Amino acid sequence: MRRTLLGVLAAAATLLPATDAAAASGTATAAPVRAFAATPGTAWWHDGRLTVSVDDSVRPAVAAGLTRAVTRAGGTVLREPGTLAPHIAGGDTFNAGTLGGRCLIGFNARAGATYFFLAAAHCVPAVGGTVYAGTGTGTVLGVVAARDPSYDSALVRYTNATIAKPSAVDLYAGGLQPITSFGAGTVGQAVRRTGPNGVRTGTITALNVTINYAGGTVYNMIRTTVCSEPGESGGPLFAGTVGIGMNWGGSGNCATGGVSYYSSARRAAVAYGVAPY
Repeated sequence: MRRTLLGVLAAAATLLPATDAAAASGTATAAPVRAFAATPGTAWWHDGRLTVSVDDSVRPAVAAGLTRAVTRAGGTVLREPGTLAPHIAGGDTFNAGTLGGRCLIGFNARAGATYFFLAAAHCVPAVGGTVYAGTGTGTVLGVVAARDPSYDSALVRYTNATIAKPSAVDLYAGGLQPITSFGAGTVGQAVRRTGPNGVRTGTITALNVTINYAGGTVYNMIRTTVCSEPGESGGPLFAGTVGIGMNWGGSGNCATGGVSYYSSARRAAVAYGVAPY
C-alpha cells in the first residue's frame, strides 16, 4: 500500500500546475494528500500546516485512510457538510444558452476601450460562445474571450452596447458597491458576497486551495466561511472597493451553514490583461 501511495504521489506532482507542485513537493507534510489527489470530495491547502477537507460523498474507508495519513504528518482533517460542487441552477442574471442554468457576473473590467466581465469557467461555453442576459436567449450579453477551467476563470467580452457596465457590484436592496482594484485576499480577512439572495458575510480561511470534485480538479481557490447556494456561481467576493474572487461553489447552504470557494479575480485579471475602472 505504501509503495502504491508513493507512486500516485509522484504521478500527481507532475500533473499539477507549478505553483501547487512546488508548494507540496517542497513540504513533506503535504505528501500524504497527494495520494488522494484524484478523490472527488476533497480539498487541501498548506499554509505552514497541512489541512484537508473531506465532504459527505467520500466513502468512510477512504476518509479514514486519509485521516490517518494526514494525522501522521501532523496535519488536520476537516469534515465539510454536503458535497463539494460548482453552484449553478436555473434562474436569472446570465446564462450560456445550451449549458442551461444561471450564473452571476463576477466583476466588470476593461482593456482600453473594450469592456468585459470576469466569470466562472464552468458557467460559460468554449471561447467564441455566446452568453445571454436572464434565463432566455433573447438578449445577448457578449462572447467568451478566454476560459481557463483549471482555475475556473473566464473572460466575456461585452457585445451589447446598450447595457450599462459600471465598475461595481450589485448589492440589490443596498445599491451598488464600486470596485476600484483587485486583490489577493488574506487569511482572516472579512469579506462579502452578493447575489439575488442578498449580501452574505464571512472571512477567508485559506488560500491556494486545491479542490477535487466529481467534475475534475481546480487550483488556487480561496476558501471562506461565506455560505453559498446553487445559482450563485461566478458571483463576486469583495472587501470594500477591492474585488477578490468569483464563486466556484462549495458545500452546505445558507440555511444550515457551509463553506464556499472562489477563483482569484486578481489572477484572472492579470492573465487576461484587464482591470477595473
